[in-house]
Amino acid sequence: MTEAPESLNFIEQIIEDDLKNELSTEQLRFRFPPEPNGYLHIGHAASICLNFGLGQKYNAPVNLRFDDTNPDKEEQEYVDAIKNDIEWLGFKWDTECYSSDYFQQLYDWAIALIKNDKAYADGQSSETIAEQKGTPTTPGVASPHRNQSVEENLEIFEKMKNGEFEAGRYVLRAKIDMASPNMLMRDPLLYRIINRAHHRTGSDWCIYPMYDWAHGESDYIEQVSHSLCTLEFKSHRELYDWFLDQIIDPEKLRPKQREFARRNLSYTVMSKRKLLELVQSKTVTDWDDPRMPTISGLRRRGYTPASIRKFSDLSGISKRDSVTDVSLLEFCIREDLNKTATRVMGVLDPVKLIITNYPEGKVEMLTAENNPEAENAGTHEIPFSRELYIEREDFKEEAGNKFFRLTIGNEVRLKSAYIIKGESVVQDTAGNITEIRCTCDLESRSGSGTEASTRKVKGTLHWVSVQHAIKAEVREYDRLFLDEAPDSHEDKDFMEFINPDSLKIIKTAYVEPFLQEAKLGDKFQFQRLGYFTLDKDTSADHLVFNKTVGLKDSWAKQKPEPAKQQSHPQNNQAQGQRSAINEIQKISKKYTNLSGAKLEAARADIAKLAENVSYEELEPLFNTAAKKVGTRIGVMISLGVLLKNGLERNAAIDAFIAAGLEDGNELLVAEAKGM
Repeated sequence: MTEAPESLNFIEQIIEDDLKNELSTEQLRFRFPPEPNGYLHIGHAASICLNFGLGQKYNAPVNLRFDDTNPDKEEQEYVDAIKNDIEWLGFKWDTECYSSDYFQQLYDWAIALIKNDKAYADGQSSETIAEQKGTPTTPGVASPHRNQSVEENLEIFEKMKNGEFEAGRYVLRAKIDMASPNMLMRDPLLYRIINRAHHRTGSDWCIYPMYDWAHGESDYIEQVSHSLCTLEFKSHRELYDWFLDQIIDPEKLRPKQREFARRNLSYTVMSKRKLLELVQSKTVTDWDDPRMPTISGLRRRGYTPASIRKFSDLSGISKRDSVTDVSLLEFCIREDLNKTATRVMGVLDPVKLIITNYPEGKVEMLTAENNPEAENAGTHEIPFSRELYIEREDFKEEAGNKFFRLTIGNEVRLKSAYIIKGESVVQDTAGNITEIRCTCDLESRSGSGTEASTRKVKGTLHWVSVQHAIKAEVREYDRLFLDEAPDSHEDKDFMEFINPDSLKIIKTAYVEPFLQEAKLGDKFQFQRLGYFTLDKDTSADHLVFNKTVGLKDSWAKQKPEPAKQQSHPQNNQAQGQRSAINEIQKISKKYTNLSGAKLEAARADIAKLAENVSYEELEPLFNTAAKKVGTRIGVMISLGVLLKNGLERNAAIDAFIAAGLEDGNELLVAEAKGM
């Protein structure tokens, strides 16, 4: 069977087309150009992964260039944080550059523009200039300074440079076209006066280039082949090219600006200004607060570089703005930590459990597997004793038959230990349970090889020995906003949607003694609870753990059910639907044994049958065992039909597609890529 062809995103296709035409691979050079006015967030990670990923794919250099043209907002702290984030994500830049490195060259080019009567100094107020720009449907009005002499413009610009004017007194504008349908071409600003020291150049300059003037010219100086920007810069491309036209040397490579959609994430905001507001208002502790979408915040929460790179890969590169469900990001970290995190036990809401028939003073060291998903992960020992802590919610005196945890008269297994049976409770004067008394089957220890050790009971609980427990602080984080798009409401401020329960601090959690040796950044699965990482606030005598993500998506059940493909009366037609899903499963079982025309016919049959299948019938098959790859291919084909017919994507769908992309079967991978 032939290997499926590599699927290219549209940016890669542009590069491939350029390589087929006038460009050589030696000329390829990319750049990541952050402005050092805040910390990078998950949206920037998409651009980082795109640019550095292209560098890796084509073995081409990638510059890290700081577009530091606004000393009012930029700081060295942000420069250092950005560099740290990129390195942490696993990327290396070729050359570290700064737009401020080019201030003299940009100034010299501006002088040339003035001499060529293509730029002029304007002394009007910013409000007047804005009014003269006109509207998209009406042309602008020329500034009264537009036709002043070259000599006068040179003189004013020199005085601007020498600090002889206060901020706002003059600007330098390009002379292009005040009637252009592109508002950005209506004599845009090149320079403004900012009487403030720069974090790198100090007080050498008091005029600073505008982003549009510095951007393309910096690309040209560095000989960047493809300048990749987000979609809001698409209208800037015409200006980008006009500026290049004024300085271009035909013997040198001309940069090409192309645009892709920015990464938007549900239940968060991505504006640096709004993120700064969260920090300054003390809504969060800092830029690295684990509730923030910043890379540093995600890192502190316990996200891994691999999970963020995977998220960027699965989200893809698009030409249209869209919102990615945060559940996909959470899926990526779960997948990664499931393979790498050490399994341990911790109790967050403890209640004491006493095993009355276990000898007082006896301590057993039980063996626990570090990670069943990872080969050679090893084991560690857990002390077991007569008195334990379990989760308070894992016990009810009386419960229905759907409660598979501990109750009076029923049995459960303690993880890696014994089967116990609830006997009685001790309560305080308010009726709160302070102790649970149990007996245990002393022959049922896990792994002992006895007949009793193989007995099956419905529930398994995690626990910690009271005598050996290590007290810890646990910080449980939830989404910072309650609204899916908190900054999309015209009549409300985004701060109105803050989740008041986004942080829950548990001061009296208990963890097994193995965690006493944990190091900063270590990742653990607290069994049955979720994934946690050691926080930087930890000290020698005070462990602090951040909850990275739960074992399951706790928000999925809060969302409305996906709309059914169509309403079906409960009659013979419904019976036909059940037959359709059964028929799809029947065809799919033999799918991987087919080839050629038979394979094509089977795929067509599945697609046709899928027209009569609902999402509710298909979704349970997302969890089909990995070895049943034919069924999963049939489900993927059917899902594609439902999506084409208008089914709304959700976290479960994204997770199923992501798993398909990771599969070893090329047919399944090809179907997933088609999504």
